[in-house]
Formats: sequence, C-alpha cells, structure tokens
Amino acid sequence: MKTVVVIGGGVTGLAAMYELNKWKKENKADVRLVLAEASPELGGKIRTVKEGGFVMEAGADSMVTRKAIGMDFIKVLGLEEEVAYNAAGKSFIYSDGELKLIPPDAVFGIPASVESLAKSTLVSAKGKVEALKDLYTKNKNFTKNSSIGEFLEYFLGKELVEKQIAPVLSGVYSGDLSDLTIAKTLPQVFDYKEKYGSIIKGFEDNKNVWQSSGEGKFISFKGGLGALINAYEDQLDASEIFKNTSAEKIEKSDGRYQVALSTGEIIEADHVILSIPHNAAEPLIADPVLAEEFAGLKNSSLISVYVGFDIPDSELPADGTGFITANSDDILCNACTWTSRKWKHTSESGNLLVRLFYKSSLPEFASLKEMSQEEMLKQALKDIEKSLGIKAEQVVSEVTNWTESMPNYLISHPETVAALENRLGEHYPGIWLAGCSYYGVGIPDCIENGESTAKKIIEKL
Repeated sequence: MKTVVVIGGGVTGLAAMYELNKWKKENKADVRLVLAEASPELGGKIRTVKEGGFVMEAGADSMVTRKAIGMDFIKVLGLEEEVAYNAAGKSFIYSDGELKLIPPDAVFGIPASVESLAKSTLVSAKGKVEALKDLYTKNKNFTKNSSIGEFLEYFLGKELVEKQIAPVLSGVYSGDLSDLTIAKTLPQVFDYKEKYGSIIKGFEDNKNVWQSSGEGKFISFKGGLGALINAYEDQLDASEIFKNTSAEKIEKSDGRYQVALSTGEIIEADHVILSIPHNAAEPLIADPVLAEEFAGLKNSSLISVYVGFDIPDSELPADGTGFITANSDDILCNACTWTSRKWKHTSESGNLLVRLFYKSSLPEFASLKEMSQEEMLKQALKDIEKSLGIKAEQVVSEVTNWTESMPNYLISHPETVAALENRLGEHYPGIWLAGCSYYGVGIPDCIENGESTAKKIIEKL
C-alpha cells in the first residue's frame, strides 16, 4: 500500500488532502492518506475568533473575489450561501498627524489621471511636477524582472512613491518595494508604460478595469473564514488527521521516507507534502545540499491587534474603511482596518471593531515583539486615540503575533524556488514543497497550489 503524508494543516495542506481523498474514493485506491498538524486546530494562518458579538480573523481576513469566484472550491464545499462581500469605502493615509484621503481614482496610490495627481493632499507641488516626467520619459532599461520601487521612482519621482504609493503597495505585498519585482507585484505598470508611454495614462485609459465602487472586490464568509477550514475538515477522514502532532524528522529509507512524528510514531511514506513555512520545512530534512536555496527564502513578522468597543462605528470618518500610516512619528501601527465598517458580518450590533497591524519593518518592532498582550493592547489603544480620536474602553481584544511567518517575495524568489525544486527532485524525489512560502500568499493561490501538488502525486501513484 502506498502512503502519502501531508505535513501542515493550513489551507494548502487541506486542499491537497481533499484532492487526494477525492481521487482515492473515486478510484477505490489502496492508498493511506495522513495529515499531521502541530497545532490543536487546523487552518494555519486562517483562524476565526468569535467573542462578544464580534467576528475577528487572527490571520487572513478575506480573498480576492475575482480569483476565488473563478475557482470551484466554494461550490464544491457547499459554501455558496455563506459568502459575504466587503462594503465599499474611502481609504486614507495617516501622515503628519492627520488622515489624508487617498485620491479616489488612484490605483494602489498610483494616480489614474493628471487631475488625480493635482488634487492629492499627500504630495507637495514640487513632487507633483516631478511625477509629470512619466508623461514624456521613455523606458529604456527596465524589464518586468526589475524592482518595482526603482521603476516607479524613476518615472513618477521619489516623493510620490514614498508618500502615496509605497504605503499602499508595501501593505499589499508585505515588503520593501525596492526588493519586489514588477512581475510579482503589479505587472500592469510595465505594460502601460510600454503601450501608452505613461503609467498614469495607462491607468486612466483602463479605469473601468480597476475602478469599480470597491464593494464586492473581496469575499469572506458570514461566520468568518474558519467556515472554509471547517468545510474541508468535514470532507476528510478524521481518523487520519493528527492534530497536536508535529513532524520532527524525515529520513530516506529504501526508496521511501520515514516520517518521525512528535507522538513517537514513524510513518513510512512514498510521498510527503511539506505544506509548512520554509523555515519549518528545512530542519525536517536537514541536508546541507539544500541549505543554500532555503537560505534564499525570507520571512517577516507581523503583530495583529483587534479592538472592539461598545460604541457605534459611525464614530469613524464617514465612508471610510481604514488607513495606512506614512511619515508619522506619533503612532506606530502600519495600518488600521475599520473592520465593522468594511465587513458587516463582523459586528452583530454595528458597534466599532478595528484591526491594527504592526510589521517587522518598524524600527520599534524589536521592542514590540517582546511586549505582553496587555502591553501591546495599550499601544494599540494609544494609536487609536491619536489617529481616530477615540478614547473609549475596549470590550474585546485579540492580539496575534505572527513571528517569522509572513513570506517576502524578493527579486530572487522565482530563481530560488526553481533551484530548490531541482535539488529536491534530484536528491529527494517524492518530497513536495507547497504553500505560501513558495507559490503565492493569497488563499485561492494556496488552494490552487495544494490541488496541483496533489494532482502531481496522483500521476505518480
């Protein structure tokens, strides 16, 4: 009998396990499928917390609608009636002690017209003039594999990028723009420059692609994203899902692999899916031949703080759904989502629920990560008071520290992953990498990667 072991019960591992289990049933295959998850619950970076009439996502909070709806997992798992869409709203940047509106027709902070640039309150007159060079400067040296930060600064100027674009794009892609490629972030900026001779004109001519009301661009579920994890788990054989069970070592053994679990059990496997972060996967094999490639993969850290209040969310600025911080010394958070405004299902009473993010790029992060949950909550309340003027007592809170858990896709990332795959294929055939450390951070990307990995194994089986 063949055996497949999936290490990691996040959404990637669950999608792989689901695909393998479906194939096993349809073909009555003599295959043992085992999933080992170190935590007490499945879900990985998806964890829904319900308390005091609020729904809080300790990890990921949504999926891009266009990507998710284009796949079939929502229908297959019977979740169509549970889908919840985001509400539209204006976004702000907190700068120089106040909330400043991101121009409504900007895309990721990039002006979608000269008028949008002119009306921005985030950039000086000098910075706006500098940005106009995009209209007449040709691209001679950049490719899609170039740094998106360097590309945007060259054509739109340093001030516009630093004050209006970088806070938004860096927030979306969790990294310094100088380290991220155009291809892996926003390839359209390159395409527009090539076709129109101007990034601004390109976005202006394609406004209909980017500028809907904003409502419905993201989806979750009425009971939180945990509904997705529960639906996957309900489809699987519970007897072969081991929670509170981590993998401790993987060794070759006569063409198979011995997977040592924390329970003391050793499972002989023909295929092993490592659907865990790269820094957790590397020690399991502990082979110097893979060390150089693993070292090329980088993670960052993030602290998330939810705070719920017994006041209506109408206390927030009208029509807003959150802000990003830039050029500010009086608050520490990188961003603040007004969750109860953006996601109606997260607050039964319509009371205020906000979520603050603190990233490891902060100079103060070393001290923040050493704080207790109570100390971190005090910092969050301080930031809320300074940025939003709200001094109310919190009625609920949730602090989550994602230490070294957020993948950073550096310019060298594709080459690093390809090299690692080649080394594994040569020295460890049957061990498969999967998940956000390698192939995409969005939930639909992770599901797609889990399914495709399972299908590769099915071909071998």
